[in-house]
Amino acid sequence: MAKVLVSQNLSAPADAVWEAIGKFSTINSWLPPIASCEADGDAVGHMRKLTTVDGAVVYERLDSIDDGARTYSYSITDSPLPLSGYQATISVAEGDGGSSMIHWSSEFDPVGAPEAEVVAVVEGIYQAGFDALKERFGAAESGKN
Repeated sequence: MAKVLVSQNLSAPADAVWEAIGKFSTINSWLPPIASCEADGDAVGHMRKLTTVDGAVVYERLDSIDDGARTYSYSITDSPLPLSGYQATISVAEGDGGSSMIHWSSEFDPVGAPEAEVVAVVEGIYQAGFDALKERFGAAESGKN
């Protein structure tokens, strides 16, 4: 099983960042590779259909959410990505001096492609989101998490 963890410090309070990314149904508002998101809600068990900028379609299910802890977990139920058993968690924690730290982690089994290549694709998706959030909120200096 492959594991990915990408983290990013931001120069914004955790509540502000969570407001921007904490709704399962609005991932396309901060993740540039996603052109559209059709969701049946933001409660556990709800599904979203993501269409990427290149036309691929990914279906995901919200497995858990805790707004107070600023975290949610989801799984991919159908995707053209070369992986199976994908489960991920996004969380936002308070940092020092009004900054915050986002963590996006996942576990999955690569299918039909080398693990390193699949991990690189997933990391690239996460980093694209973090790069967009850095443009929006600014990146906090290292050590301020």
